[in-house]
Amino acid sequence: MPSPAHTRLSPLDAAFLALESEHAPMHVGWAALFATPPEGQAPSFEAIRDHIESRLGRAPRYRQKLAEIPLGLDDPVWVDDPCFDIALHVRRARGGDFGRLVDEVMSTPLDHDRALWELWIADRLDDGQIGVVGKAHHCLVDGLAAVELMALLLDVDRQPRTDPPDGWSPARKPSALELLSGAMSHHLDQALGLARAPIGWVREPKRLLEFPDRARRAALATAHTVLPPAAPSRLNGPMAAARHLACRARPLEDLKLIKQRFGTTINDVLLSASAGALRGLLEDRDEPLRGVKAMVPVSIEGPDERWGNGIAFLFLVLPCEETDPVWRLREIHVAMRQRKRDREPEGSGALLDALGYLPRTLRRVVSRALASPQVSNLTISNIPGPPIPLYLMGCEVKRAYPIVPLSDGHGISIGMTTVSGQACFGVYAQAELADDAELIARGIDEAIDELVELACARSIGADMVATETTHSS
Repeated sequence: MPSPAHTRLSPLDAAFLALESEHAPMHVGWAALFATPPEGQAPSFEAIRDHIESRLGRAPRYRQKLAEIPLGLDDPVWVDDPCFDIALHVRRARGGDFGRLVDEVMSTPLDHDRALWELWIADRLDDGQIGVVGKAHHCLVDGLAAVELMALLLDVDRQPRTDPPDGWSPARKPSALELLSGAMSHHLDQALGLARAPIGWVREPKRLLEFPDRARRAALATAHTVLPPAAPSRLNGPMAAARHLACRARPLEDLKLIKQRFGTTINDVLLSASAGALRGLLEDRDEPLRGVKAMVPVSIEGPDERWGNGIAFLFLVLPCEETDPVWRLREIHVAMRQRKRDREPEGSGALLDALGYLPRTLRRVVSRALASPQVSNLTISNIPGPPIPLYLMGCEVKRAYPIVPLSDGHGISIGMTTVSGQACFGVYAQAELADDAELIARGIDEAIDELVELACARSIGADMVATETTHSS
């Protein structure tokens, strides 16, 4: 069966494509470790590749590639790859050190002449585990959907389910004339949509009443995006191709304890721990203690399709100059809570949607401006993972470290996901900042330790007060 009809990149997906440069490949990814089965032999690379190929019927987009519109008149569209070959996308990696494998895979851009994803399988690591490194272009998936891709290939039981053959065959690629015609129709639809907007307001007056609130949300999002500008930082500078991923994992229960004791969210805990780690980096490097501006992706109602980007962005200055870890957490919690009450993520999403009405050249300029180091110093992303154990052909996933891409001028990003009861942190960096990345990863661990200790002390104090109150009664 052929894949669904050709789909044009959304404005946000097109922005991610436009952000890619020679030394800033815009792929998201994850690095996962699997325990070998408690009984029996671990699956071979060939068996794993065949298993993955059998599941691709669930995700048609992964057998498609981008087709450019002649003369660059519009954004590219997804078309079936007539030369799709699973062997070009699921690759065998030599065993040995998993960290070195991750760095090598993530330092190489994806080939835009074929489907924009790869999985590298190391079926025999030095420690006996199986390693899988996955990457997909950000125009194809956001961080959450990258985790969904991992879940797509895994099972909730040790015994994998077998999918029936889907009989896929590539649909005919549209001709240059058809691509041009589709682009012209798209532009006409946009123009008509703008022209019909006032008529829609007349027919549905309630929409007109909602306009001031939408404008206010968009204005707030714009203000927090550009003001204050990001301060100069060692996190920003010229780009190079080589990458490094620093990894840490700890029980998710630790973060839940902090969340419960201090009345915050898991995302607040991540941002606070990152602020503490960045403070430690600044102290270690004898740099001024000041706020670091983070871009924080948040999920919003996405497009109708399963695949693509259903995210918007909040911009937050992390209080790295604050010495008290509890106050850092509270400041972040109050700021994020107010942004959500003001529905700022929706305002940010509306601004991103509005990009679609700009000429393509201007959209590229705006996209690069919004992703510049003058707007934010780094990206920090919380990517919720599956709450249940998952298996790859009987092998349980034990760790899955997220990889958040680096746009031009950004040297470090921080990601967190959860799997098998563990919070897994991936600090992704240019290779020349590898020591900084390792220091930040350790700092996140230490900042959480500190908050756990304070949360336990708070709990003990509350119990003592409750006991004294009971006795005095």
